[in-house]
Amino acid sequence: MEETISLQDIFKTLKKRVALILSLTIFAGVIAAIVSYFLLTPIYQANTQVLVNQKKEDMTQQMTSQDIQSNLQLINTYNEIIKSPAILSIVVENLDLPLTPVQLASKISVTNANNSQVLNVSVQDENYNVAADMANQVVEVFKEEVPKLMNIDNVNILAPAQYSDNPTPIKPNKMLNIAIALVIGLMVGVGLAFLLEYLDTTVKTEQDVEEIIGLPIIGVISIINPEEMRKEEARRASRHRKQKKTIIDRKVRA
Repeated sequence: MEETISLQDIFKTLKKRVALILSLTIFAGVIAAIVSYFLLTPIYQANTQVLVNQKKEDMTQQMTSQDIQSNLQLINTYNEIIKSPAILSIVVENLDLPLTPVQLASKISVTNANNSQVLNVSVQDENYNVAADMANQVVEVFKEEVPKLMNIDNVNILAPAQYSDNPTPIKPNKMLNIAIALVIGLMVGVGLAFLLEYLDTTVKTEQDVEEIIGLPIIGVISIINPEEMRKEEARRASRHRKQKKTIIDRKVRA
């Protein structure tokens, strides 16, 4: 016989194991909150922008679309130069950082939005002001060193990283972590509830008996509630007393 599960069975299982599901969901949320607020180190990000143009042989010439396209094609090269040891080793030395150029490079990301010639340099660190120092120093060193490496004479820092006494960390995202943990806890709780229900082989209904013995059920003995039994005995005793009193009254009148 193929076993089928109805929506009613699903709701019954969820209702039966609701305490387990809620417990696991709340437990996962609490663990995520503790880890996010007390164990994970906040990471801050400082950002700066720099504009890079190629050197022109004739300064009287206007910038053409071909020149702009050539500059855009060199953006990836600028990205690599900014994160290269040629730049970062000087930054490490100037700031006396306890990092190697490779370690510093792992903290830096360089992007350009909408195919522009503006490079966005972002630096992440556990201390925001240190991140701002590194971001500003990176673009300063890049501005000084890149003319020696490429045919560039126009590097402008558009927006240096600003210092702050009350910065906001970019990670961990505490509320997102808690929300994800709650969803995972809920999914685990529901999955465990159905697993326990599947592994529970105890006989509960007449349908279970019919499936096990392979014979039709011809009768069911209902479970007798002791409280209901006491009430029924009390009602019978009350009716018996009333009947006995009625008989005595009739005999007296006769």
